[in-house]
Amino acid sequence: MKDNLDKEQKQNTSQKAPRQRGHGPGTGMPLGRPAEKAKDFKGTTKRLIKYIGQYKWQMLLIIIVTIIVTLLAVVAPNYSRFIINDLQGMILGTITRDEGVARITTYFFLVLGLYVLRFIMSLIMHLVGNKVSIFIGKKMRNDLRDKLEKLPIKYFDSKQTGNILSVFTNDVDVVTNSIQQSLINIISSFFSVIGILVMMFIISWKLTIIALLILPLFILATSTIAKKSQSKFIRQQKQLGSLNGHVEEVFSANKIVKLFGKEEESFDEFQGINVELARDMRDAQFLSGLIRPIMEFISNIGYVAVVIVGGILAGATNPLLVGDITIFIMYQRNFVNPILNIANVINQLQSTIAGAERVFEILDEVEENQEFSKISVDQSHFNGHVEFNNIDFSYSDETELIKNLNLEVLPGKQIAIVGHTGAGKTTLVNLLMRFYEVKAGNILIDGIKSTDYPRAILRKQFGMVLQDTWLFSGTIKENVAYGKPDATDDEIIDACKQAHVHHYIETLPKGYDTVLKEDADNISKGQKQLLTIARAILFDPKILILDEATSSVDTRTESYIQNAMTFMMEGKTSFVIAHRLSTIKKANTILVMNQGMIVEQGNHKELLAKNGVYADLYNSQFLNQPT
Repeated sequence: MKDNLDKEQKQNTSQKAPRQRGHGPGTGMPLGRPAEKAKDFKGTTKRLIKYIGQYKWQMLLIIIVTIIVTLLAVVAPNYSRFIINDLQGMILGTITRDEGVARITTYFFLVLGLYVLRFIMSLIMHLVGNKVSIFIGKKMRNDLRDKLEKLPIKYFDSKQTGNILSVFTNDVDVVTNSIQQSLINIISSFFSVIGILVMMFIISWKLTIIALLILPLFILATSTIAKKSQSKFIRQQKQLGSLNGHVEEVFSANKIVKLFGKEEESFDEFQGINVELARDMRDAQFLSGLIRPIMEFISNIGYVAVVIVGGILAGATNPLLVGDITIFIMYQRNFVNPILNIANVINQLQSTIAGAERVFEILDEVEENQEFSKISVDQSHFNGHVEFNNIDFSYSDETELIKNLNLEVLPGKQIAIVGHTGAGKTTLVNLLMRFYEVKAGNILIDGIKSTDYPRAILRKQFGMVLQDTWLFSGTIKENVAYGKPDATDDEIIDACKQAHVHHYIETLPKGYDTVLKEDADNISKGQKQLLTIARAILFDPKILILDEATSSVDTRTESYIQNAMTFMMEGKTSFVIAHRLSTIKKANTILVMNQGMIVEQGNHKELLAKNGVYADLYNSQFLNQPT
């Protein structure tokens, strides 16, 4: 909203580069791919736990049910072992047929009951988990939305909109999804490892020792490959960022590329980056893809060793039965997966906590000072008498912008503000509406300090028509009545007539019920501007601010806009920021600003007679034209 120079000045000093998105195992990330790390993992984790504290009982229920589900999954195969052993006993004749059938039937229904119970508990676990994650996501988005309402304009001027949107969407989703998935996975995997290990020792401690001997090989192989693949994934992410940046740059300036015939050079540059990206992706995916085959190879070695030793023990004095060896091998196969899951969850938590950290960064931003009305305000008595007394202001401590500015604007007068880009024209309006607070001095509205008015009441006295029109996705009627939602249809139509846009609306198939698309790109820029003027006319403010409202429309539309603005400004205090000096010839007073100071002041003829800054500006636009 500030002048271009003001924006550039602030962006150079305070704008942050967009963050790279993290990728975790939960999004299909192979083991070894680096997760985005939080700056303060421990502190943010504690804060996140505290943040979701209101759901502690639901979280406790998830933990308990997850433990039960895991233990049921571990214990159930053990009864299958008994079934196999009894079948072997019936075949070998060590137990009678009737005894064997009775025991097998009992074990069968017991196993069936355990699996049914596990199914029911799993449903409860996921239903409660989904409910909690949805409510946490809802709370986070509500808190973020509420926070943004309380942040000053300077926050939005110093941040990229894409980064803020990314927190609302990507980061909140990462956090809420991970709360459910990571919690369930890490608890399930932890108790699976313990439970499986116990069951393996129960079946055969000798076979368990042999199975555990291959565990260091797993750790050595995965850590070595993960370390080598990490650098490849980092290179891949950098190349992907370069590719995205190149594509965005080229296609946003597609006309310029075509104008200068740079299509082939642009394509060659894209090809170079794309080849590098493909090479890095190949290396990274190859290394990470080695983990699973190597693990299976090591596991198979372990299985062979277990089978050999199990065969030997089967012929010993106290032999292992077929069911013991079969279920032991099944446990052994399942033993490694929970360990890998824990490693993946820990990796994923890095991205989760990094996302939570960005959410908390917004929630921790300094808000506008909360205000309490210092005076009794009767809004119907506003006259629009504005005074700037000894105003000092700067966007940063390093650069002074406005120094000792004084100005008085009487009610109902039109004040035009002109000057070179960066002179402080829009900054003056920002201070008037308290989008920024002055460093020194006072702004008076009807003799009362603007800081004594609550911002909400103060801003209701202003109407704005800006160069960049803003219309939301909705009907034309809803857009015009945005500032006065209780307006009648007749009032809306009258406002549109006064803005010279009624006839155009009537030509549309659905008239005032026509739905504007996103960014209102289904109507012309001039019609958008006329609709914003109709909105301001309907709102009927005491003070008007017109910021270069005719800068990018054709001559005919400009005349419509000028007529509409003339009607709208009648009897109101008006501040008109203009580059087209032809639009402000009739202003009561023209202020010429330079480096935050009013260097000239007067009406059009007086300023031309001075032959100063205004005359230079005017003559540069209308050289050889009559004045």
